[in-house]
Amino acid sequence: MTATDAVLGAPVERREGREKVTGTARYAAEFDAPGRAQAWPVPATVARGRVTGVDSAPALALPGVLAVLTHENASRLGEPDDPTLAVLQGPHVPHRGWFVGLVVAETLEAARAGAAAVRVTYETEPHDVTLTASHPGAYVPESANGGFAAVTKHGDPDGALASSATRVDVAYSVPPLHNHPMEPHTSTAHWDGDRLTVHSSSQGTTAVQKELARMFGLPEDRITVRAEHVGGGFGSKGTPRPEVVLAAMAARETGRRVTVALPRRYLPAVVGHRAPTLHRLRLGADTDGRLTSLVHEVTTHTSRVKEFVEQAAVPARVMYGTPALRTAHRVAALDVPTPSWMRAPGECPGMYALESAMDELAAELGVDPVELRIRNEPETEPDSGKPFSSRHLVECLREGARRFGWEDRDPRPRSRTDGPLLIGSGVASATYPVLVSPCVAAARALPDGGFLVRVNATDIGTGARTVLAQVAADALGAPLDRVRIEVADSGIGFAPMAGGSSGTASWGSAVHEACARLAGRLAEHSGPLPDEGITAEADTSGTADAESPYARHAFGAHFAEVTVDTVSGEVRVRRLLGVFAAGRILNARTARSQFIGGLTMGLGMALTEDSTMDPVFGDFVERDLASYHVPAHADVANLEAHWVDEQDAHLNPMGSKGIGEIGIVGSAAAVGNAVHHATGIRFRELPLTPDRVLTALLEHEHPAGMLGV
Repeated sequence: MTATDAVLGAPVERREGREKVTGTARYAAEFDAPGRAQAWPVPATVARGRVTGVDSAPALALPGVLAVLTHENASRLGEPDDPTLAVLQGPHVPHRGWFVGLVVAETLEAARAGAAAVRVTYETEPHDVTLTASHPGAYVPESANGGFAAVTKHGDPDGALASSATRVDVAYSVPPLHNHPMEPHTSTAHWDGDRLTVHSSSQGTTAVQKELARMFGLPEDRITVRAEHVGGGFGSKGTPRPEVVLAAMAARETGRRVTVALPRRYLPAVVGHRAPTLHRLRLGADTDGRLTSLVHEVTTHTSRVKEFVEQAAVPARVMYGTPALRTAHRVAALDVPTPSWMRAPGECPGMYALESAMDELAAELGVDPVELRIRNEPETEPDSGKPFSSRHLVECLREGARRFGWEDRDPRPRSRTDGPLLIGSGVASATYPVLVSPCVAAARALPDGGFLVRVNATDIGTGARTVLAQVAADALGAPLDRVRIEVADSGIGFAPMAGGSSGTASWGSAVHEACARLAGRLAEHSGPLPDEGITAEADTSGTADAESPYARHAFGAHFAEVTVDTVSGEVRVRRLLGVFAAGRILNARTARSQFIGGLTMGLGMALTEDSTMDPVFGDFVERDLASYHVPAHADVANLEAHWVDEQDAHLNPMGSKGIGEIGIVGSAAAVGNAVHHATGIRFRELPLTPDRVLTALLEHEHPAGMLGV
C-alpha cells in the first residue's frame, strides 16, 4: 500500500505473518547459542506445608545434569513486588505446584529426568481449597482488581426490589478457567558480567525489567528484556512469571545461557487463572420492563500468597439505568494458586451472569430480550454519573438483530425442532472499558526516504506491529511501505503491557505524537537530511493517564443460534454473530480476527472449558489440553463479526477503542440464553457439557424420578 489517505482502517496484512507461517519467527525458547542449558522445575506435591528436606544426589548423578537449585542453595533475591515470584527463597509451600526446585542440565531431556529424580520431603498442614458462597473466611476486600471499589451503592436497592412489580433472584457460577496460550511461558537468560539479557514470552518487557532489577539488585539499564514474538497470553503473561526469575537465577549460577520452558501441565498452578465466581443477581422491574433495582454480588477466591479479586460485579455499574444499584465483592483466601488476569477479567464472568439474569427478567416480563435492553439504556454511566464519550449499544443490538434475523424468532421455548434437535437463539450485550497508559516512542526520518519508528510494544498475536505502522504512516503522511517499526525491547523505553485492550491506544498515542512532531520538523527542514536523520520523541505521561470527564467504554451485542441434541445432550452452536461499537477500527483484517477470537473463546467458556479443584489433593484436575477442552475448528461453524461506524473525539488521536477483549464479554451468555430458548430449561452453571444438559433434559421429561433412577 502506498496511498496514505486511507491507511488507517485498511485491511493490511500482518507484517510478521510470513515469518510465522514459514517458521522463521523466533520465540523465547529459540534463542540458542553454544553451551545453552535447559532447566526443568520441581513442583511441590503437597497442598500446604513446608519442605523439610531435599535430596539432590540422585539428580546430580544423572548424565548431563549441571546443578540443582533449591531454597537451601539458591541465592537470596530482593523482595519482589509480586510475591508469586519469590521462588526458592524459603521452605514454605503455599499451594500444590509451587516450585521447590530447579534442575539445570545440558539437554531438556536430562533436565526433565533430573527433576523427576529429586527427592523432596514435606511437613504437611491442613488445607482448604473449596470455595462456597457462605465460606466463613470470605471478606470484603479494600478494592477489587484494577483498583475498583469493592462495594458501590446508589439509592435503596432492597426497598426498591421489595416493591418491584417483577423480581428475579438467581444465582450463577463460573468455574475456574485457564489461559493456556499456544506458547507456554518461556524465558531464556544469559549474563555478561553484571548485565542480564532475557528473551521472555511476556506481554510487557518493561514490567519484567523492573521486577528483575528489584529482585537481582541491579539498575534497570543493566537489564534488557526482549519479546520478539509471543505465542499468545490472554493475560497470563501480563506480569512476570516464575520462569523468568528461575532462568536468570540458573544462568547466574551456571554461567550458561539457560532456557526455562514451563510444561503445559504446570501452567494452572503458577501463571494465574480466572478465579471461580459465584454470583447472586437480583433484578426488579416495573410493569413496563424498566429496572427499578439491580443488585450484583460476587464471591470469589484468592490465594494466601497474593490477593487478586476478580472484579466481576463491575460491569453492572455500567450497563443499565436504574434508580437503585448495589454491587459487591467478597473473597476467600484459600490454599490455591494465585488467580490473575484472563481475557476480560471481571467483565467476562460478570456479564455472563448479568446478561443471563436479564434474559430471565425478559422471560418473566414477556418482553423481547433485545427490547428489554433498549428500554433500560442509561442517560449517563449509572455508577459515576459521567456522560458517555460515546455509547452505541442500541445500534449494535438493532444491527445485530437485523443481520441475525431476530424478528423471525418465535419467543416460545422449544418452538423449533429438527428431528431430535431442539433449536434456540439468544442475545447478550457486551462492554469493556477504554483504558490507556503512558508510553514513550521515537520516530526518525532517514536519508533514504524511509522512517524508523521505535516503541516498546509487545505483539502477542494481535498485529500490533502492523497497526502501529499504520498509525505512524497516517501521522507522517507517508506511504506505509516506507515505515519500519521496532518493538518489544525494554531498551527502547517504558511502555505498558499488551493487556486490558489498552495496547494500541497507549502505544499508538505515543507513536502518533512522535510522528506528528517529526512531520512538523521535516516541514521546517530544507535540503538533504543529515546522515543520522532527524528524530522526534514523545512521552505521553501526564496526558494518557489524566482522568477523563467522560465514561469511556466499548459496547457490543452477541446473537447465538444453537441446537441441543435430546439424545446425547450435546450443544452445537450453528451461528454466533457479534456487532461492536469500538471507535475507529484501525485495521479491518486484524480487528475482525480479534473479535472472532473473542467470540470463539466465549463459545468455549459456555460449552467446553471446565476446571475443578480436587478438595483432597488441592490441585486443578484438568491441567492440559487433553482434559481442559477448548473449541476446535469443528465446534465453530459460522462466526461473524461486524462493527458500527463510531466517531468519538474523547479517546486518543486515532479515535480508537480497545477490541482485544470485548469479543468474549457476553458471548457465553448469548449461547446460554439460546440453550434456554431451545430447551425451556435454565442452566445457571457453566459449562453446558452433554452430561449436564442431558441430565436436565431427562429430569424435565421425567420429573418424578428421572426414569426411576
